[in-house]
Amino acid sequence: MIITFAHHKGGTGKTTSCLNIAGYLHECGRRVLVIDCDPQANATSGLGVDPCSDRLSMYDVFMSYAGDYPAVGLADIITETKSGILLAPSSLDLVGVEPYLYTLNHRAEILKDAITEVGDEYDHILIDTPPSMGQFVLNGLVAADQVVVTFDSGVFALKGAEALSTIMEDVETYVGDKVVADVAVLTRWDKTPGTPVSAEGFGARLKQLFFGKTDSVNNDEENERLTAFENDVKRSFKTVYTVPFDTNVQKAQEKGIPLAQFAPQCEAASVYREIADMINSQ
Repeated sequence: MIITFAHHKGGTGKTTSCLNIAGYLHECGRRVLVIDCDPQANATSGLGVDPCSDRLSMYDVFMSYAGDYPAVGLADIITETKSGILLAPSSLDLVGVEPYLYTLNHRAEILKDAITEVGDEYDHILIDTPPSMGQFVLNGLVAADQVVVTFDSGVFALKGAEALSTIMEDVETYVGDKVVADVAVLTRWDKTPGTPVSAEGFGARLKQLFFGKTDSVNNDEENERLTAFENDVKRSFKTVYTVPFDTNVQKAQEKGIPLAQFAPQCEAASVYREIADMINSQ
């Protein structure tokens, strides 16, 4: 199964969700490959691989389809990380690939074609995409069997999902394959009533830290907004998971390993384990 993590807006937890779900699939004994298609290379560094190294990367795979560049396939770049998860790393150079892709007629199907070379070797392939509406997102959607959309609690997240829906409609028109995003993950969702972890929530916590008080009216309004937000997401997606705010998430990424190995008993880890179990059962 090929699963693509996508959202037009940045900071929604795409990479975090991708890596931690991959971690639990790996812990279940599945052979897992993470493909990092984001020029920011956060999935690469989040698995403990230096994106600034001289190793071959997704830059080389995409460029091999453009002009006279040497042929490089996924099998040539895959590296085993210290977590045991296999990785097709990204690099900062990837940002320079997109202009070349626009010269190709079948530019949206490059990643899907590249995966055919190695797909039979893996139980699950997870694709991390950048926060954009560009060719790397399009390639991820075309290659996907399933799309997972991630949300933070910011006010622009739902608008980003609308833009992603438009892209998926374009994919169906372009390649004839229907792309359905039926799983949503709400990330950094604070379970404490009235203290959501959003830009507004952090402001409330700072006020409490420095002044010893919070604005209860604003907290109530923000709680209502988040409830309405969550209900909107549940109306749009068949399955919705809520991952609570957990400081272990960032600590695990700094160590270059998923929560399944860093803090398997933490609250966020339990939700990612549940999502992995759902994927594993399909």
